[in-house]
Amino acid sequence: MDGFFITGRAPDPDFDWKRLEGSEVILFGGGQPLAMFKYACHKAGIDFARLKVISPGSAEDMDKAFRDGKGQYIQQQGPFPQQLGADGVGHIVAQCGPKIGPVAFSSLAATRDWLRSDVAKAFMRAYTKTRAYMLATPAIEIAKAEQSFFPSIEPDVLAQCISSYQQLGCWTPHVEITRPAFEVALDVFEHFGSLKERYAYDRVCAPPPSEG
Repeated sequence: MDGFFITGRAPDPDFDWKRLEGSEVILFGGGQPLAMFKYACHKAGIDFARLKVISPGSAEDMDKAFRDGKGQYIQQQGPFPQQLGADGVGHIVAQCGPKIGPVAFSSLAATRDWLRSDVAKAFMRAYTKTRAYMLATPAIEIAKAEQSFFPSIEPDVLAQCISSYQQLGCWTPHVEITRPAFEVALDVFEHFGSLKERYAYDRVCAPPPSEG
């Protein structure tokens, strides 16, 4: 699932995506985050062209711009929005993931020869074990293990972000890219205009390495 959030200036438990039309929204300038956001707007039935887009630059630049008072809404990946909430700067009003649905959001790429190697099998054992750990372990324990990677984020805030991702379904028990999730990824980038051909699933996706 897409792991980006929409944060507004005030709490809005009854948020409707229509509120974005005519509003100043801080967004990434391009790439996958913008492609996913535009598709979420499409699925929400709103006209992206009616948003007043602000694109300051990097994720850090976007965060600073919102903190400096620019924009009514901002699109961010965790834990930035959770920290905004903890600091009293903004309030999460929506998640993009539920609008888009399950999608091959983050993927691992390799040559088919490498996938047949013992190293690939060992890697997949570790990767599968870690995915299971992320789902089964209390968020606060994961936050403590990852804290060194997020020195500017409070531990409780990081745990809140991880808990949100666990509930959202960003980490599934299965590690393979399913055909439906692959098709949604094609839908996203076809809508964005960067995909000129819908590639066949078997041409792009391979079964994860196994012991069999």
